[in-house]
Amino acid sequence: MNKRRYALAVLALSLAWLGGCATRAPAVDYTAFIKARPATLLVLPPLNESPDVKATPSLWAHATRPLAEAGYYVLPVTLVDETFRQNGVYSANDAQDIPFAKLHEFFGADAAVYIKVRQYGTSYVVISSDTRVEVEGRVVDLRSGELLWQGRAYASSAEQQQQSQGGLIGLLVMAALNQVIGTATDAAYRYAGVANARLLGAPIYNGILPGPRSPLAGRPPAVP
Repeated sequence: MNKRRYALAVLALSLAWLGGCATRAPAVDYTAFIKARPATLLVLPPLNESPDVKATPSLWAHATRPLAEAGYYVLPVTLVDETFRQNGVYSANDAQDIPFAKLHEFFGADAAVYIKVRQYGTSYVVISSDTRVEVEGRVVDLRSGELLWQGRAYASSAEQQQQSQGGLIGLLVMAALNQVIGTATDAAYRYAGVANARLLGAPIYNGILPGPRSPLAGRPPAVP
């Protein structure tokens, strides 16, 4: 019986592995990225498509760290924000609408990172609550206007949640409490950091290439 269970477990793992390989996204074409060789990045304030007004500052605050750790020089967010404000640019939409050449002239960065927040916050669904952050990003060469890379990522509390043993009523109460606590404490802020790390960190399969200050610079893209 134990051998049979072991064989079934191996078969299940094999099928899961094959299924993962079959659904893996095709590799990104890095030709333009390698040719441009950006070293200095400007992260623009993220566009927010969620109903939570905290999404833009939260994602923006987390954006520079993974890029800096990936080997790039990233212009400080506070400096960029203050520069925009002194020049009458107060919204993410206005900032992301500025022409590439103007951004390059003003900030001197090689490329800009454009981020869009698709989802941010805690939601209540029947017997569970989920704090979820979904983001999209692209890197554009400010010298030529060419798209170098684009991708998306998410982070969710559902990845760590375990089934409660308190029955249906317990699940409903716990879900409601999690939503209230999550909303009141901005639980999505922590998941914004995870989502940004998955989106902008390197080396990650189909992610941004390591920068010139990284010991991994020049190596082939990561493969899962």
